[in-house]
Amino acid sequence: MPRLTPRLVLLAALLAFTQNVFAIDQLKVLSALQTVVMVRGYNDTGGLSYGSGVVVAQNKVMTNCHILRSTKQPWVARGEDTYDIISVQADRWHDLCLVTTVNLPFKPANIVKNHDLKRGQEIISIGHSNGAPSPLTSAGIINASYIFEGGRVIRSSAAFRMGASGSGIFDTEGNLLGINTFKTPGRTAYFYSLPIEWLADIEKLPVETTFPIIGKAFWEEDDDKKPFFMQIALPEINQDWPKLAKVAHNWIDIDPKNSDAWYELGKAQENMEKTDEAKVSYKKSVALDASNTDSLFRLGAIAQSTGDTATVRDINVAIANISKDLAQEYSQMLGCKTEC
Repeated sequence: MPRLTPRLVLLAALLAFTQNVFAIDQLKVLSALQTVVMVRGYNDTGGLSYGSGVVVAQNKVMTNCHILRSTKQPWVARGEDTYDIISVQADRWHDLCLVTTVNLPFKPANIVKNHDLKRGQEIISIGHSNGAPSPLTSAGIINASYIFEGGRVIRSSAAFRMGASGSGIFDTEGNLLGINTFKTPGRTAYFYSLPIEWLADIEKLPVETTFPIIGKAFWEEDDDKKPFFMQIALPEINQDWPKLAKVAHNWIDIDPKNSDAWYELGKAQENMEKTDEAKVSYKKSVALDASNTDSLFRLGAIAQSTGDTATVRDINVAIANISKDLAQEYSQMLGCKTEC
């Protein structure tokens, strides 16, 4: 049997994980996988700090700033090859650092500006979880995206672990969508990626040559100071519906035209058996964003429970106009043998 080249081994590992999950452009995703690197450095105790990064331009790697907090001499690595980091442009608040290396031979990731993120969109997370020398892949979907300070923070089901901070989340065409950064605690976790759109602002920041990079990120704030899209996570995971309703009300008070805030309020109300109030909230959510399929799904489920077949069909049409795949999922959720 002929010996597999590292390139083919990499592709085989990727396809073994993803081919039964959804259709991918194999060569484009392989190309994306080859843009992911390790970011390493020794800390004061002699231990090894590690994370991931994505090549975004010649000799430029995007990573998380929190990876660079405990080392004075970080470097980029791929296998046994290492490349010194000579400078950084640091957006500490957004936890994104653009590091500069020398003689980095890897092509940058493909970045699509103004990418249209959709709920249910299939994505792939690629990073060095647990410090694995070869990048690992995790398939999932976009659960939600939240407008925040000039970009869209992505919440997905594509899991990543320690060591994958700074890695990439890609669409099935291999385009870089964001940088994996933080997750909620516990076994049932929400995974968040920061928008690649922030790169343009980071490129304008001063160049620094002194490490470590110290500074708090927005996601490390006290709970009541975090963005609302983070405040809803633990109550939702823990099914603390009164707490979720309280956070959603606070969110709406600050941003009454936010479709996600109204959806979260509706979810809390529905689970507290306040169905009529939940319908009002879901309808408000859809009125603000007709593509909010989460709210459409729940309105359809409520309509079916009351025998309102006309509304069930109308919602199926609305979802189908957004995504045929989601319309099929909607039909399956409601137990329809064919289209609802």
